[in-house]
Amino acid sequence: MLTTFLAAAEEGAEHGGPHPYVVGAIALGILLVLLLALLAFGKGREHS
Repeated sequence: MLTTFLAAAEEGAEHGGPHPYVVGAIALGILLVLLLALLAFGKGREHS
């Protein structure tokens, strides 16, 4: 099973796929939006 997975991974690597910087930029954007949402939510609550 591991051999099949490694063979599939090698085949996928040959075709390219999305650029790693694009994937990183999308992940960073999502995390920043979630951080801003968390900060906005936290400002409207009283401290307990």
